[in-house]
Amino acid sequence: MNLYQNRFAEKLREALTAVSPTIGIVLLLSFTIAPIPPSILLLFLFGAVMLIVGMMFFTLGAELAMTPVGERIGTRIAQSRKLGIVLLLCFVLGFVITISEPDLQVLAEQVPSVPNAVLIVAVAAGVGVFLMIAMLRMLFSKTLRMLLIIFYLLIFALAFFVPDDFISVAFDSGGVTTGPMTVPFIMALGVGFAAVRSDKHAEDDSFGLVALCSIGPILAVLLLGLLYHPENTAYTPSEIPVIRDSVELWKYFATGLPQYIKEIAISLLPIVAFFAVFQIISLKMKGRALLKVVIGILYTYVGLVLFLTGVNVGFMPAGNYLGETIAGLSYRWVLIPIGMVIGYFIVKAEPAVYVLKEQVEEITSGAISGEAMGLSLSLGVAASIGLAMIRVLTGISIFWFILPGYFIALCLSFFVPKIFTAIVFDYSEIVSYKMTATFLLPFAMGACQAVGGNIVQDAFGVVAMVAMTPLITIQVMGAIYKYRSEHTEDSGLVEASYLDTWADDDIIEL
Repeated sequence: MNLYQNRFAEKLREALTAVSPTIGIVLLLSFTIAPIPPSILLLFLFGAVMLIVGMMFFTLGAELAMTPVGERIGTRIAQSRKLGIVLLLCFVLGFVITISEPDLQVLAEQVPSVPNAVLIVAVAAGVGVFLMIAMLRMLFSKTLRMLLIIFYLLIFALAFFVPDDFISVAFDSGGVTTGPMTVPFIMALGVGFAAVRSDKHAEDDSFGLVALCSIGPILAVLLLGLLYHPENTAYTPSEIPVIRDSVELWKYFATGLPQYIKEIAISLLPIVAFFAVFQIISLKMKGRALLKVVIGILYTYVGLVLFLTGVNVGFMPAGNYLGETIAGLSYRWVLIPIGMVIGYFIVKAEPAVYVLKEQVEEITSGAISGEAMGLSLSLGVAASIGLAMIRVLTGISIFWFILPGYFIALCLSFFVPKIFTAIVFDYSEIVSYKMTATFLLPFAMGACQAVGGNIVQDAFGVVAMVAMTPLITIQVMGAIYKYRSEHTEDSGLVEASYLDTWADDDIIEL
């Protein structure tokens, strides 16, 4: 019992840490330059409570269920030695897990003209296909860098033929699908595959799965843009609710709750069915191990329901209204520094950032400290949000930012240890998921509406911008470190040749 209490306390602290900076900034703005109606503020605060509790249950459920099941399934799939079965199961797994990803559902709710189911199915299919490609890379030990270059060249070539209304949404979808449901399972799946392989490349190749799986949604939405031609792509703003008292506040949430209870049940059903079939045929888990997974699935369900209700009913209206209010000021340029401050603190609250800092500090033997890594990451994300707000105010195409950004990131991959690139491309997607999709995207949409811009083209792309900057900032630090290690006589630093050996030939304990 004490173990579960400690885990609940730990997950509650993580959720509070992730959400608290946004709450503090919103309250500060609402009491100064951007007054918010009491009804919106009440919705925001009540939604924040549901969001925190939902994140607590959800992350604990994912830890109890997704990670152990992913490792076991990954091990069993790899042991089958039948390539066709391996690829089929990888596609099905990627598909069913992505369908239940909460941030994808948040994004789908905000994309106009394309039905939610169409967008979610397209993105899920993209993840399934690229999970197959990622597993083929592990099985045949192919270099991640060349695959990234090939597929990103394909993405940018395809984007020239796709309507502008789909481009920003496509890049955002790559960020939101690598969220708290998908990432633990995919990483665990990779660990399971690596455990079956006995060669010295196995653990290195287990990195990069998330990086490849995030490409699938981008390509899927771009292809959807070529095939799907909606009659109307105009965004219709949601009506701002007016809440007169606490009873109406509860009724407003109670009205939305049954909808998400039903939606999440439908979303989780494929995962539960897949696990049940695999359990009967292959896993055969018993006793406490099976009970732990069942409890984890129940926690995941409760957490998802609370999370999506809090986001859609409480958080998003406040973000939308706040962005619209600030952009409506005579000095609307203030949107840029405010966005940068929000971005700076939001990324510091991401739990994945702490894991990233530890891994980079370890592979550089402390030459790049966790504090320096965290600072560079926060500054990079702050800059990306500032650029996103410039897009909102000016209408500059996302192409002018994403294309050179990824070009620089891929060029930098030639100047850093390969394991460095794999970790960075994995975690750059992870650090963008929580508050970016739930608050910053509605914030940008409200601001875009106030300035009379095209919401689909100018406001979407925030998640993609946040996912892009770590690729540059962290690899720049890696390149500097490698250069110094090659030109220093200080025996306390790891030599570059040793890093290169790590990247390709040794198993690294992370």
